[in-house]
Amino acid sequence: MPPNPAPILLLTRPEPASRRFAAGLGHLGVEVLIAPVLSIRPVAHDAGRLAAARGLVFTSVNAVPAAGPGRGRPAICVGPATAEAARAAGFDVTEGPGDAARMLPLLDGLGEGWLHPHGAHVAKVLPVPGMVVYDQLPEPLNAAAQSALAGPVPVILPLFSPRSARILSDQAAGARAPLWLAPISPAARDAWQGPAARIAPAPTPDAEGVLWAVERLLDTEQSA
Repeated sequence: MPPNPAPILLLTRPEPASRRFAAGLGHLGVEVLIAPVLSIRPVAHDAGRLAAARGLVFTSVNAVPAAGPGRGRPAICVGPATAEAARAAGFDVTEGPGDAARMLPLLDGLGEGWLHPHGAHVAKVLPVPGMVVYDQLPEPLNAAAQSALAGPVPVILPLFSPRSARILSDQAAGARAPLWLAPISPAARDAWQGPAARIAPAPTPDAEGVLWAVERLLDTEQSA
């Protein structure tokens, strides 16, 4: 084994989100493993109420399919991936800055008739009536991820939410591999309950910020 083996990047978001993130990593030249610790499952909800809403607030791409055809209705979306999905569904989109906290000014003065379809677990409650349209269910790490964590090569772990950070820290307990964290926010960092050999916080709470943090971890490795 080389004295400084290249780290492995382990993506644990739901598979569609992990694949979107992985698509932008080709320039890094690292091995990427996808092992979701959460899966998205639709739940029963009032589809008629969603269809009748004057406008919708989307804080996750996972809520867009439940909303049905946009029909040109306004939608305020947390960031670019969610905005892209809402546009494809026919909504007139206002794109937010990337996280729920910073999109709050966009929600001022919306008036009646707006809804926020979301998952069963939310990081921030918004001042808009909400509706649960999907659940995020824990999943065990797959065999490839478990093997990477048991090996000697550093594993980079992007942490995209406090809940996934908690679940992943439980499943990575006892890992032999040095763990390098790229948390999307202070809340995600604080939710991590295990050891960490290196940490590079994302400068912005979005996918671009996490990518920057991953690149910083790799730059540190190359200069070591």
